[in-house]
Amino acid sequence: MRKTFTLFLLFTFLSLGIHAQSGRPGKSSVTTPSANVNALDEMTLQQMFTKAGNYTKDQFTELEKKKTPYSKKIHRRILKEQKQLAAKYAAQAETRENLSGADFYYLGRLHWLASNSDYAVKNFEKFLESGSIDQKKVQTARSVVIVIAAYKREFEKAEHLLKRYLSSKPMHLTEVAKMEKQLAHSYRLEKNLIAAAPHAEEAFKATQTLSKGTRPRAEALSQLLDSGITLFEIQKELGNNEKAENALTILREKSIPVQSHGIYYRAIDQHIKFLINTNRKNKALELYKTTLKNINKDFNSPSMRAYVKNRFKKRKKHYEILGETAPKLVTVDRWLPNKPVQLSDLRGKVVLLDFWAVWCGPCLAAFPSLIEWHKTLKDDGLVILGMTRYYGEVDSKVADHNTEIDFLNRFKKSHALPYGFAVSDGQANQIMYGATGLPTAVLIDRKGIVRYAESGNSKSREDEIFAMIKKLLAEK
Repeated sequence: MRKTFTLFLLFTFLSLGIHAQSGRPGKSSVTTPSANVNALDEMTLQQMFTKAGNYTKDQFTELEKKKTPYSKKIHRRILKEQKQLAAKYAAQAETRENLSGADFYYLGRLHWLASNSDYAVKNFEKFLESGSIDQKKVQTARSVVIVIAAYKREFEKAEHLLKRYLSSKPMHLTEVAKMEKQLAHSYRLEKNLIAAAPHAEEAFKATQTLSKGTRPRAEALSQLLDSGITLFEIQKELGNNEKAENALTILREKSIPVQSHGIYYRAIDQHIKFLINTNRKNKALELYKTTLKNINKDFNSPSMRAYVKNRFKKRKKHYEILGETAPKLVTVDRWLPNKPVQLSDLRGKVVLLDFWAVWCGPCLAAFPSLIEWHKTLKDDGLVILGMTRYYGEVDSKVADHNTEIDFLNRFKKSHALPYGFAVSDGQANQIMYGATGLPTAVLIDRKGIVRYAESGNSKSREDEIFAMIKKLLAEK
Protein backbone atom coordinates (compact mmCIF):
# COMPACT_ATOMS: atom_id res chain seq x y z
CA MET A 1 0.00 0.00 0.00
CA ARG A 2 1.48 3.32 -0.99
CA LYS A 3 1.71 6.15 1.46
CA THR A 4 -0.08 9.34 0.57
CA PHE A 5 -0.11 12.66 2.37
CA THR A 6 -3.21 11.96 4.51
CA LEU A 7 -1.34 11.41 7.78
CA PHE A 8 0.86 14.39 7.21
CA LEU A 9 -2.13 16.71 7.00
CA LEU A 10 -2.54 16.13 10.72
CA PHE A 11 0.78 17.78 11.36
CA THR A 12 0.62 20.77 9.07
CA PHE A 13 -1.07 22.97 11.64
CA LEU A 14 2.37 23.13 13.23
CA SER A 15 3.33 25.51 10.43
CA LEU A 16 1.18 28.06 12.23
CA GLY A 17 3.00 27.49 15.51
CA ILE A 18 5.87 29.54 16.81
CA HIS A 19 8.46 27.05 15.58
CA ALA A 20 8.28 26.72 11.80
CA GLN A 21 10.68 24.25 10.21
CA SER A 22 12.21 24.12 6.77
CA GLY A 23 13.75 21.38 4.67
CA ARG A 24 16.84 21.19 2.52
CA PRO A 25 16.89 22.77 -0.94
CA GLY A 26 15.89 20.79 -3.98
CA LYS A 27 13.99 21.00 -7.22
CA SER A 28 10.28 21.06 -6.61
CA SER A 29 7.52 19.13 -8.30
CA VAL A 30 5.04 21.56 -6.76
CA THR A 31 4.91 25.06 -8.17
CA THR A 32 5.71 27.79 -5.66
CA PRO A 33 2.76 30.17 -5.59
CA SER A 34 3.46 33.55 -7.08
CA ALA A 35 1.64 36.78 -6.44
CA ASN A 36 1.98 39.97 -8.48
CA VAL A 37 2.82 43.24 -6.81
CA ASN A 38 -0.72 44.58 -7.03
CA ALA A 39 -2.17 41.46 -5.40
CA LEU A 40 0.35 41.69 -2.57
CA ASP A 41 -0.41 45.37 -2.09
CA GLU A 42 -4.05 44.50 -1.50
CA MET A 43 -3.35 41.82 1.13
CA THR A 44 -3.32 42.62 4.82
CA LEU A 45 -0.49 41.27 6.98
CA GLN A 46 -2.93 38.88 8.59
CA GLN A 47 -3.98 37.55 5.19
CA MET A 48 -0.34 37.09 4.21
CA PHE A 49 0.42 35.14 7.36
CA THR A 50 -2.71 33.00 7.01
CA LYS A 51 -1.85 32.15 3.40
CA ALA A 52 1.78 31.35 4.17
CA GLY A 53 0.81 29.41 7.30
CA ASN A 54 -1.75 27.33 5.40
CA TYR A 55 0.53 26.70 2.44
CA THR A 56 1.70 23.22 3.49
CA LYS A 57 -1.82 22.09 4.36
CA ASP A 58 -3.15 23.33 1.01
CA GLN A 59 -0.37 21.62 -0.95
CA PHE A 60 -0.66 18.34 0.95
CA THR A 61 -4.43 18.36 0.44
CA GLU A 62 -3.96 18.84 -3.29
CA LEU A 63 -1.41 16.03 -3.48
CA GLU A 64 -3.74 13.77 -1.51
CA LYS A 65 -6.57 14.45 -3.98
CA LYS A 66 -4.25 13.37 -6.76
CA LYS A 67 -3.26 10.24 -4.78
CA THR A 68 0.38 11.27 -5.00
CA PRO A 69 2.60 8.76 -3.14
CA TYR A 70 4.25 10.24 -0.07
CA SER A 71 7.85 11.26 -0.51
CA LYS A 72 10.17 12.88 2.03
CA LYS A 73 11.67 14.75 -0.88
CA ILE A 74 8.35 16.36 -1.82
CA HIS A 75 7.63 17.00 1.86
CA ARG A 76 10.91 18.88 2.26
CA ARG A 77 10.33 20.82 -0.93
CA ILE A 78 6.90 21.99 0.17
CA LEU A 79 8.30 23.14 3.52
CA LYS A 80 11.02 25.02 1.66
CA GLU A 81 8.44 26.67 -0.57
CA GLN A 82 6.43 27.71 2.47
CA LYS A 83 9.53 29.32 3.92
CA GLN A 84 10.19 31.14 0.64
CA LEU A 85 6.60 32.36 0.46
CA ALA A 86 6.75 33.68 4.01
CA ALA A 87 10.04 35.44 3.23
CA LYS A 88 8.52 36.98 0.09
CA TYR A 89 5.52 38.31 1.98
CA ALA A 90 7.69 39.60 4.82
CA ALA A 91 10.00 41.42 2.40
CA GLN A 92 7.04 43.13 0.71
CA ALA A 93 5.46 44.03 4.05
CA GLU A 94 8.71 45.60 5.25
CA THR A 95 8.38 48.20 2.45
CA ARG A 96 5.02 49.39 3.73
CA GLU A 97 4.62 52.59 5.68
CA ASN A 98 2.38 53.23 8.65
CA LEU A 99 2.51 49.72 10.08
CA SER A 100 1.10 49.53 13.57
CA GLY A 101 -0.23 47.22 16.28
CA ALA A 102 -1.16 43.78 14.98
CA ASP A 103 0.72 44.44 11.72
CA PHE A 104 3.98 44.01 13.64
CA TYR A 105 2.69 40.78 15.18
CA TYR A 106 1.87 39.21 11.81
CA LEU A 107 5.08 40.51 10.27
CA GLY A 108 6.99 38.93 13.16
CA ARG A 109 5.26 35.62 12.52
CA LEU A 110 6.05 35.79 8.80
CA HIS A 111 9.72 36.35 9.59
CA TRP A 112 9.63 33.52 12.13
CA LEU A 113 8.05 31.22 9.55
CA ALA A 114 10.82 32.24 7.14
CA SER A 115 13.48 31.49 9.82
CA ASN A 116 14.53 35.15 10.02
CA SER A 117 14.80 35.22 13.80
CA ASP A 118 16.37 38.68 14.17
CA TYR A 119 13.62 40.34 12.12
CA ALA A 120 11.03 38.29 13.97
CA VAL A 121 12.27 39.62 17.32
CA LYS A 122 12.43 43.18 16.00
CA ASN A 123 8.78 43.13 14.93
CA PHE A 124 7.48 41.20 17.92
CA GLU A 125 9.13 43.73 20.21
CA LYS A 126 7.49 46.57 18.28
CA PHE A 127 4.17 44.78 18.74
CA LEU A 128 4.77 44.38 22.48
CA GLU A 129 5.61 48.08 22.74
CA SER A 130 2.39 49.01 20.94
CA GLY A 131 0.31 48.30 24.03
CA SER A 132 -1.98 45.75 22.38
CA ILE A 133 -4.80 44.43 24.54
CA ASP A 134 -4.93 41.15 22.61
CA GLN A 135 -3.28 39.07 25.32
CA LYS A 136 -3.19 35.90 23.23
CA LYS A 137 -1.01 37.60 20.64
CA VAL A 138 1.04 39.31 23.36
CA GLN A 139 1.84 35.99 25.00
CA THR A 140 2.78 34.31 21.73
CA ALA A 141 5.03 37.24 20.79
CA ARG A 142 6.71 37.10 24.19
CA SER A 143 7.26 33.37 23.89
CA VAL A 144 9.09 33.70 20.57
CA VAL A 145 11.29 36.51 21.88
CA ILE A 146 12.10 34.40 24.94
CA VAL A 147 13.04 31.35 22.87
CA ILE A 148 15.33 33.41 20.64
CA ALA A 149 16.90 35.24 23.58
CA ALA A 150 17.53 31.92 25.32
CA TYR A 151 19.04 30.48 22.14
CA LYS A 152 21.39 33.46 21.93
CA ARG A 153 22.16 33.00 25.64
CA GLU A 154 20.76 36.41 26.50
CA PHE A 155 19.68 34.98 29.81
CA GLU A 156 18.78 38.16 31.67
CA LYS A 157 16.39 39.21 28.90
CA ALA A 158 14.90 35.74 28.58
CA GLU A 159 14.37 35.32 32.32
CA HIS A 160 12.77 38.78 32.66
CA LEU A 161 10.30 38.13 29.86
CA LEU A 162 9.58 34.61 31.10
CA LYS A 163 8.48 36.01 34.47
CA ARG A 164 6.11 38.36 32.67
CA TYR A 165 4.79 35.52 30.52
CA LEU A 166 4.16 33.25 33.52
CA SER A 167 2.39 36.02 35.44
CA SER A 168 0.05 36.77 32.52
CA LYS A 169 -2.86 35.05 30.80
CA PRO A 170 -3.40 33.01 28.73
CA MET A 171 -0.57 30.54 29.13
CA HIS A 172 -0.13 27.84 26.49
CA LEU A 173 1.70 24.70 27.57
CA THR A 174 3.23 24.28 24.11
CA GLU A 175 4.84 27.71 24.49
CA VAL A 176 5.87 27.02 28.10
CA ALA A 177 7.50 23.73 27.12
CA LYS A 178 9.50 25.35 24.29
CA MET A 179 10.66 28.32 26.37
CA GLU A 180 11.69 26.21 29.36
CA LYS A 181 13.37 23.62 27.16
CA GLN A 182 15.45 26.21 25.31
CA LEU A 183 16.55 27.88 28.54
CA ALA A 184 17.53 24.52 30.05
CA HIS A 185 19.46 23.61 26.90
CA SER A 186 21.30 26.93 26.68
CA TYR A 187 22.22 26.99 30.38
CA ARG A 188 23.52 23.46 30.00
CA LEU A 189 25.73 24.53 27.10
CA GLU A 190 27.08 27.24 29.40
CA LYS A 191 27.84 24.53 32.00
CA ASN A 192 25.42 26.26 34.38
CA LEU A 193 23.55 23.15 35.48
CA ILE A 194 22.11 24.75 38.61
CA ALA A 195 20.30 27.32 36.45
CA ALA A 196 19.35 24.67 33.89
CA ALA A 197 17.69 22.27 36.35
CA PRO A 198 14.54 24.27 37.27
CA HIS A 199 13.84 25.05 33.61
CA ALA A 200 14.27 21.38 32.70
CA GLU A 201 11.85 20.52 35.52
CA GLU A 202 9.20 22.94 34.21
CA ALA A 203 9.62 21.72 30.63
CA PHE A 204 9.10 18.13 31.82
CA LYS A 205 5.95 19.11 33.75
CA ALA A 206 4.51 20.87 30.71
CA THR A 207 5.15 17.95 28.36
CA GLN A 208 3.55 15.51 30.81
CA THR A 209 0.29 17.44 30.46
CA LEU A 210 0.68 17.83 26.71
CA SER A 211 1.04 14.06 26.28
CA LYS A 212 -2.52 13.67 27.62
CA GLY A 213 -4.03 16.18 25.18
CA THR A 214 -5.28 16.13 21.62
CA ARG A 215 -2.00 17.11 19.97
CA PRO A 216 -0.43 14.70 17.45
CA ARG A 217 0.68 11.69 19.48
CA ALA A 218 4.13 11.30 17.94
CA GLU A 219 5.14 14.91 18.58
CA ALA A 220 3.74 14.98 22.12
CA LEU A 221 5.47 11.73 23.11
CA SER A 222 8.74 12.83 21.52
CA GLN A 223 8.68 16.02 23.58
CA LEU A 224 7.85 14.07 26.75
CA LEU A 225 10.77 11.69 26.23
CA ASP A 226 13.19 14.47 25.34
CA SER A 227 12.30 16.62 28.35
CA GLY A 228 12.37 13.66 30.75
CA ILE A 229 15.77 12.45 29.60
CA THR A 230 17.14 16.01 29.66
CA LEU A 231 16.04 16.46 33.27
CA PHE A 232 17.53 13.08 34.19
CA GLU A 233 20.87 13.95 32.60
CA ILE A 234 21.07 17.36 34.26
CA GLN A 235 20.28 15.96 37.71
CA LYS A 236 22.75 13.12 37.11
CA GLU A 237 25.50 15.59 36.20
CA LEU A 238 24.67 17.59 39.34
CA GLY A 239 25.05 14.44 41.42
CA ASN A 240 21.40 14.50 42.50
CA ASN A 241 20.91 10.75 42.16
CA GLU A 242 17.48 10.64 43.80
CA LYS A 243 16.10 13.40 41.56
CA ALA A 244 17.69 11.79 38.49
CA GLU A 245 16.03 8.45 39.28
CA ASN A 246 12.73 10.19 40.00
CA ALA A 247 12.69 11.72 36.50
CA LEU A 248 13.09 8.26 34.97
CA THR A 249 10.44 6.76 37.25
CA ILE A 250 7.94 9.45 36.25
CA LEU A 251 8.83 8.96 32.58
CA ARG A 252 8.12 5.22 32.87
CA GLU A 253 4.85 5.85 34.72
CA LYS A 254 3.67 8.35 32.10
CA SER A 255 4.46 5.91 29.29
CA ILE A 256 1.98 3.29 30.51
CA PRO A 257 -1.36 5.16 30.11
CA VAL A 258 -0.36 6.17 26.56
CA GLN A 259 1.08 2.69 25.87
CA SER A 260 4.37 4.05 24.54
CA HIS A 261 6.79 1.14 24.40
CA GLY A 262 9.58 3.46 23.22
CA ILE A 263 9.41 5.73 26.28
CA TYR A 264 8.91 2.75 28.60
CA TYR A 265 12.00 0.99 27.29
CA ARG A 266 14.19 4.10 27.26
CA ALA A 267 13.24 5.12 30.82
CA ILE A 268 13.92 1.68 32.31
CA ASP A 269 17.06 1.05 30.24
CA GLN A 270 18.51 4.38 31.40
CA HIS A 271 17.52 3.58 34.99
CA ILE A 272 19.23 0.19 34.95
CA LYS A 273 22.42 1.63 33.47
CA PHE A 274 22.36 4.51 35.96
CA LEU A 275 22.12 2.09 38.89
CA ILE A 276 25.06 0.12 37.51
CA ASN A 277 27.13 3.25 36.98
CA THR A 278 26.46 4.34 40.56
CA ASN A 279 27.68 1.01 41.97
CA ARG A 280 24.24 -0.50 42.59
CA LYS A 281 24.51 -3.50 40.28
CA ASN A 282 22.30 -5.80 42.37
CA LYS A 283 19.51 -3.23 42.44
CA ALA A 284 19.89 -2.75 38.68
CA LEU A 285 19.51 -6.46 37.94
CA GLU A 286 16.55 -6.65 40.31
CA LEU A 287 14.90 -3.81 38.37
CA TYR A 288 15.53 -5.80 35.18
CA LYS A 289 13.81 -8.90 36.61
CA THR A 290 10.91 -6.87 37.97
CA THR A 291 10.44 -5.18 34.61
CA LEU A 292 10.11 -8.51 32.79
CA LYS A 293 7.36 -9.46 35.25
CA ASN A 294 5.56 -6.11 34.98
CA ILE A 295 5.42 -5.95 31.19
CA ASN A 296 2.34 -8.21 31.07
CA LYS A 297 0.28 -5.83 33.22
CA ASP A 298 1.82 -2.62 31.86
CA PHE A 299 0.87 -3.29 28.22
CA ASN A 300 -2.50 -4.29 26.82
CA SER A 301 -1.42 -5.64 23.45
CA PRO A 302 0.08 -9.17 23.39
CA SER A 303 2.26 -8.24 20.42
CA MET A 304 3.56 -5.15 22.23
CA ARG A 305 4.29 -7.20 25.35
CA ALA A 306 6.29 -9.66 23.27
CA TYR A 307 8.17 -6.85 21.52
CA VAL A 308 9.16 -5.06 24.74
CA LYS A 309 10.16 -8.32 26.47
CA ASN A 310 12.34 -9.25 23.52
CA ARG A 311 14.08 -5.86 23.60
CA PHE A 312 14.93 -6.24 27.25
CA LYS A 313 16.02 -9.86 26.90
CA LYS A 314 18.50 -8.79 24.22
CA ARG A 315 19.96 -6.33 26.74
CA LYS A 316 20.44 -8.89 29.53
CA LYS A 317 24.06 -9.72 28.68
CA HIS A 318 24.91 -6.01 28.35
CA TYR A 319 23.55 -5.33 31.83
CA GLU A 320 25.51 -8.28 33.20
CA ILE A 321 28.89 -7.19 31.80
CA LEU A 322 28.53 -3.45 32.48
CA GLY A 323 30.73 -2.46 35.41
CA GLU A 324 32.63 -5.75 35.25
CA THR A 325 36.10 -6.66 34.01
CA ALA A 326 35.92 -7.22 30.25
CA PRO A 327 35.71 -10.95 29.42
CA LYS A 328 38.79 -12.40 27.75
CA LEU A 329 38.50 -12.74 23.97
CA VAL A 330 38.28 -16.37 22.91
CA THR A 331 38.24 -18.41 19.69
CA VAL A 332 40.06 -15.67 17.75
CA ASP A 333 41.52 -17.56 14.79
CA ARG A 334 43.27 -14.72 12.93
CA TRP A 335 44.36 -11.15 13.59
CA LEU A 336 44.57 -8.67 10.72
CA PRO A 337 47.32 -7.59 10.70
CA ASN A 338 48.97 -10.60 12.32
CA LYS A 339 49.50 -9.02 15.74
CA PRO A 340 47.60 -11.01 18.41
CA VAL A 341 46.09 -8.79 21.09
CA GLN A 342 44.87 -9.59 24.58
CA LEU A 343 42.62 -7.14 26.39
CA SER A 344 44.79 -7.46 29.48
CA ASP A 345 47.69 -6.06 27.42
CA LEU A 346 45.63 -2.95 26.66
CA ARG A 347 45.18 -1.77 30.25
CA GLY A 348 45.78 1.96 30.35
CA LYS A 349 44.04 2.32 26.99
CA VAL A 350 40.39 2.92 26.16
CA VAL A 351 39.25 0.03 23.96
CA LEU A 352 36.35 0.06 21.51
CA LEU A 353 35.21 -3.39 20.40
CA ASP A 354 33.23 -2.96 17.18
CA PHE A 355 31.28 -6.15 16.43
CA TRP A 356 30.45 -6.15 12.71
CA ALA A 357 30.06 -8.19 9.52
CA VAL A 358 30.76 -7.43 5.86
CA TRP A 359 27.07 -7.98 4.96
CA CYS A 360 25.81 -5.56 7.65
CA GLY A 361 24.83 -2.20 6.10
CA PRO A 362 24.66 -0.25 9.40
CA CYS A 363 28.10 -1.66 10.29
CA LEU A 364 29.59 -0.25 7.10
CA ALA A 365 27.82 3.08 7.69
CA ALA A 366 29.81 3.45 10.92
CA PHE A 367 33.20 3.13 9.19
CA PRO A 368 33.77 6.87 8.52
CA SER A 369 33.33 7.68 12.23
CA LEU A 370 35.52 4.76 13.32
CA ILE A 371 38.27 5.84 10.92
CA GLU A 372 38.07 9.43 12.17
CA TRP A 373 38.15 8.38 15.83
CA HIS A 374 41.19 6.17 15.20
CA LYS A 375 43.06 8.97 13.46
CA THR A 376 42.26 11.73 15.96
CA LEU A 377 42.19 9.83 19.26
CA LYS A 378 44.77 7.05 18.82
CA ASP A 379 47.51 9.14 20.39
CA ASP A 380 45.21 9.94 23.33
CA GLY A 381 44.89 6.25 24.12
CA LEU A 382 42.00 4.91 22.02
CA VAL A 383 42.35 1.41 20.53
CA ILE A 384 39.69 0.12 18.13
CA LEU A 385 39.32 -3.59 17.42
CA GLY A 386 37.00 -4.70 14.64
CA MET A 387 35.37 -7.92 15.86
CA THR A 388 34.04 -10.23 13.14
CA ARG A 389 33.87 -13.98 12.49
CA TYR A 390 33.82 -16.58 9.75
CA TYR A 391 30.46 -16.77 7.99
CA GLY A 392 31.38 -19.53 5.51
CA GLU A 393 30.78 -17.51 2.35
CA VAL A 394 32.13 -14.71 0.18
CA ASP A 395 29.94 -12.95 -2.38
CA SER A 396 27.13 -15.48 -1.73
CA LYS A 397 29.43 -18.42 -2.49
CA VAL A 398 30.61 -21.05 -0.03
CA ALA A 399 34.13 -20.19 1.15
CA ASP A 400 36.74 -21.76 3.42
CA HIS A 401 38.57 -19.80 6.12
CA ASN A 402 41.55 -18.87 3.94
CA THR A 403 39.27 -17.51 1.21
CA GLU A 404 37.41 -15.41 3.78
CA ILE A 405 40.67 -14.07 5.23
CA ASP A 406 41.86 -13.09 1.74
CA PHE A 407 38.56 -11.30 1.19
CA LEU A 408 38.74 -9.53 4.58
CA ASN A 409 42.27 -8.32 3.82
CA ARG A 410 41.07 -6.87 0.50
CA PHE A 411 37.98 -5.44 2.20
CA LYS A 412 40.10 -3.78 4.89
CA LYS A 413 42.34 -2.23 2.26
CA SER A 414 39.53 -1.09 -0.06
CA HIS A 415 37.72 0.65 2.83
CA ALA A 416 40.98 2.12 4.18
CA LEU A 417 40.29 0.77 7.66
CA PRO A 418 43.39 1.62 9.73
CA TYR A 419 42.60 -0.38 12.88
CA GLY A 420 43.01 -4.11 13.49
CA PHE A 421 40.50 -6.93 13.02
CA ALA A 422 39.97 -10.02 15.14
CA VAL A 423 38.39 -12.89 13.19
CA SER A 424 36.72 -15.52 15.38
CA ASP A 425 35.81 -19.09 14.61
CA GLY A 426 32.32 -19.19 16.09
CA GLN A 427 30.04 -16.86 18.06
CA ALA A 428 31.56 -17.20 21.54
CA ASN A 429 32.78 -13.58 21.70
CA GLN A 430 29.51 -12.22 20.35
CA ILE A 431 27.50 -14.18 22.92
CA MET A 432 29.83 -13.18 25.75
CA TYR A 433 29.48 -9.48 24.90
CA GLY A 434 25.79 -9.53 23.97
CA ALA A 435 26.64 -8.76 20.35
CA THR A 436 24.12 -11.05 18.68
CA GLY A 437 22.71 -7.96 16.96
CA LEU A 438 25.06 -6.04 14.65
CA PRO A 439 26.66 -3.63 14.92
CA THR A 440 27.40 -3.68 18.64
CA ALA A 441 29.84 -1.29 20.29
CA VAL A 442 31.51 -2.11 23.61
CA LEU A 443 33.72 0.40 25.41
CA ILE A 444 36.30 -0.73 27.97
CA ASP A 445 37.97 1.85 30.22
CA ARG A 446 41.65 2.17 31.13
CA LYS A 447 41.19 -0.22 34.07
CA GLY A 448 39.69 -2.93 31.85
CA ILE A 449 36.08 -2.37 32.99
CA VAL A 450 33.16 -2.50 30.54
CA ARG A 451 31.53 0.91 30.65
CA TYR A 452 29.31 0.92 27.55
CA ALA A 453 27.54 -1.72 25.46
CA GLU A 454 24.91 -0.88 22.82
CA SER A 455 23.68 -2.42 19.59
CA GLY A 456 22.56 -0.57 16.47
CA ASN A 457 23.85 2.43 14.58
CA SER A 458 22.55 5.94 13.93
CA LYS A 459 23.87 9.49 14.06
CA SER A 460 22.66 9.88 17.65
CA ARG A 461 24.23 6.54 18.62
CA GLU A 462 27.57 7.56 17.08
CA ASP A 463 27.40 10.87 18.96
CA GLU A 464 26.71 8.93 22.17
CA ILE A 465 29.67 6.59 21.60
CA PHE A 466 31.99 9.48 20.80
CA ALA A 467 30.93 11.36 23.95
CA MET A 468 31.59 8.24 26.03
CA ILE A 469 35.00 7.74 24.39
CA LYS A 470 35.97 11.31 25.28
CA LYS A 471 34.76 10.81 28.85
CA LEU A 472 36.77 7.60 29.29
CA LEU A 473 39.87 9.12 27.72
CA ALA A 474 39.65 11.97 30.24
CA GLU A 475 39.74 9.49 33.11
CA LYS A 476 43.16 8.63 34.42
